[in-house]
Amino acid sequence: MTAPTGPAYPVAPESGDDDSRFTNGLLFDVAKVIESHGYPRLASGRDLLELRISLYRFLYKDAL
Repeated sequence: MTAPTGPAYPVAPESGDDDSRFTNGLLFDVAKVIESHGYPRLASGRDLLELRISLYRFLYKDAL
């Protein structure tokens, strides 16, 4: 098995601008992991929106 030669992210969405893997479930799972590491609980819809935007940019930024 060979090691990757470059970064794994960003990735291309499954179809165009859409990716069925990018769900609210994924977002809530990431939020739970962040909270479990001692960061404050998401307190508003704005917190969730900012997390969604940041996660989307990390996953797909250069792929779009």
